[in-house]
Amino acid sequence: MEILKKGIHPKFTKSVVTCACGNSFESASVREKLHVDICSSCHPFYSGKQKLIETGGRVDKFNKRFGIK
Repeated sequence: MEILKKGIHPKFTKSVVTCACGNSFESASVREKLHVDICSSCHPFYSGKQKLIETGGRVDKFNKRFGIK
């Protein structure tokens, strides 16, 4: 079993993570405060508000080409 060297590792403590949407939660990190742009409560995949965007009618063009209704 390897023993870690003393005095070279950062202090790992509880931290408060604050999202741009206003949501905040507690986690663990080497920093006391973290600011993120997106979190699990506002991410489209996790919140269920995911929008499928069709770019330039490519899907319609494909469907017409192969006769898919």
